[in-house]
Amino acid sequence: MRDFEHLRKKMVEEQLVSRGIRDKRVLSAMKKVPRHLFVDEALYPRAYGDYPLPIGEGQTISQPYIVALMTQALELSCSNVVLEVGTGSGYQAAILAELAERVYTIERHRSLKERAERVLRALGYSNIAFRVGDGSFGWSKFAPYDGIVITAGAPSIPKTLFNQLAEGGRMVLPMGDKFEQELFVVRKVNGKPEVRKLIPCAFVPFIGEEGWKEGRGVAQR
Repeated sequence: MRDFEHLRKKMVEEQLVSRGIRDKRVLSAMKKVPRHLFVDEALYPRAYGDYPLPIGEGQTISQPYIVALMTQALELSCSNVVLEVGTGSGYQAAILAELAERVYTIERHRSLKERAERVLRALGYSNIAFRVGDGSFGWSKFAPYDGIVITAGAPSIPKTLFNQLAEGGRMVLPMGDKFEQELFVVRKVNGKPEVRKLIPCAFVPFIGEEGWKEGRGVAQR
């Protein structure tokens, strides 16, 4: 039987610390959350590798470094409320739930939402709320959010989501075309976006009213 705790510690040291992840709370969360439980059992041996893995519905669980980098860029405190757009496997939601007071997460694929919710509930997370729907509309009922993370590549900053961001809050998202993007941090300053670029990346497309049209290579406007 594999020593998953050892694999998590090795992942943190070799993939995260060595690449500049310094937030101690993020590193602690990445050491704690059992990443292997968020993928199919057949993929357990690869769960702590330095790459994304398939989770069904054409979606993936991001590589550990990307999860850590996006989380660190949010600069969360334990009193913050966060919106995640794209629940996927539920792994990013678990990391966020370790750092924030409350996490709201939206997934457009019901099957992924239900599986993620089962795993997260079984792990004891009670500070995560789930919803199925178009993530580009956000979740206005619980806005404004101190942080918003979008786990799919968008053509531009979704206006509705930016409007749900608190003043001084941060949105972390990939932006670019359907195949290649760059990771950005967008901070709300005096109601306007202050944008900072992080690294090149490649995410699945952000499908929605303020994202990409499904099955096409043009942005929905």
